[in-house]
Parts: sequence; structure tokens; C-alpha cells
Amino acid sequence: MKVLDGTVDITKKVYDEEVIAARVKELGARITADYKGKELIVIGVIKGSVYFFSDLTRAIDLPIKIDMIGFGNIPDTTSRTGVVKITKDIDIDISGKHVLVVEDVIRTGLTTAYLIQNLEAKCPADIEIATMLLNPDRLLMTIPVKYYGFEISDSWLLGYGLDSNEVGRNLPFIAQLEKKS
Repeated sequence: MKVLDGTVDITKKVYDEEVIAARVKELGARITADYKGKELIVIGVIKGSVYFFSDLTRAIDLPIKIDMIGFGNIPDTTSRTGVVKITKDIDIDISGKHVLVVEDVIRTGLTTAYLIQNLEAKCPADIEIATMLLNPDRLLMTIPVKYYGFEISDSWLLGYGLDSNEVGRNLPFIAQLEKKS
């Protein structure tokens, strides 16, 4: 099936808009209960988490502060080590605060581990992770993924922040790609 004006082939919708919205609402309720009475800072990882981050923060019924952090790959390094270059650092002081990092997808966990290490240097009270998608079979390290939307396999996905060559992030659902492009 072709989407996005016929530019992208998908095999099927994996999670439609209603399923995503219901799961985000559940996660928001859990986070609200877990952080009641605490100062929470929610940090989104750009670009992929932007839709999940937006929906999730609106589903959290607490006074929160938000910020964004951006990373770029280092050619011939990032896929093996998880080391990335920071393209946009956070602006909020997180020392002594509870931090929730919002990702779009966690596969190996290498980049997420690097992100946590970077944020721990800023001395927060604690750091937890929320991700829309988690591939537990590919995790190479233990990371604190406390909240996740759905477990996935190795299929290539598109939509709700996930892209193929920067295209497809704006789809309101998550679909399986015909093939990796």
C-alpha cells in the first residue's frame, strides 16, 4: 500500500491512531500516579519522539517542565558504540529533579545509555525512560525503561515520529515498511 502521496510503500498498519492514543493515555495516567507530589522534568529526544512527547506530556496531569535534547550520528561509530554528538542540549537545570526522558524507539539501547550518562552528569534525583516502542530482543545493555508503549520486532517501521530518510514522521499511525529505504 502506498502512502504519503505515493512516495512510501507500507505492508500494513501495525498500530492505528486509536490504539496509540489509548496506550499514551494509559502511560500518562501511570506517570501521573508515579510522580504525584514530585517535581518532574520531561525531556524529549528530537526528532523522532516529537509526536509521542507531545501527546504524552498532555496526558500527564501534573505541573511539569519540558525540554528537548538532540543527537546526531557519528559516521562509522554510533551504530557500534552508541556514542553520538549532541546537536541540542537541554536548557533546564535538572540537578536534584526527577527526569523522564521520552524516546520514539529503543532498539539496542546504546544511544539511550549514552544519553543517560550525559544527563547523570547534571546530577538529577533520578532518570527514567519512556519510549513508544521497545525491541527487548536487541537490547545490548540494561537501561531503565520504566514506561513503553509497545514491544516490537526487527521490522522497519514508519510513522508517529519514525522516519525513512526523514520522510513519514507525520503519519498518525505506525506502519511496517515494505522494505528499508
